[in-house]
Amino acid sequence: MGLVTVLETGSPGELAFVKSLLDGNGIAYVVRNEHFGSLYSGVASLACAVLVQDWELERAAILLSKLRDGPAPEREAG
Repeated sequence: MGLVTVLETGSPGELAFVKSLLDGNGIAYVVRNEHFGSLYSGVASLACAVLVQDWELERAAILLSKLRDGPAPEREAG
C-alpha cells in the first residue's frame, strides 16, 4: 500500500473544496506543498498535490472528476 496523487492544483479555493469533499466522504489524504508559499516569501506558490491511499484512488478520482467535468482517471495496473 502506498500514497498516489489524485489531483494537483495551484488554486487555494479548489484545494479547500477538494479537502472538504474528501473529508465528507471519509477518504484520508495528504496535501504536499500546501504551506510552501508561507515558508519562503516572494516565491511563487507551487501546485499542491493531493495524495490518497492507492486502494482509495478510484473512489476519490470519481468524486473529484465531477469538479472538472471530466472522466475519472483510470487506475494503473500494478
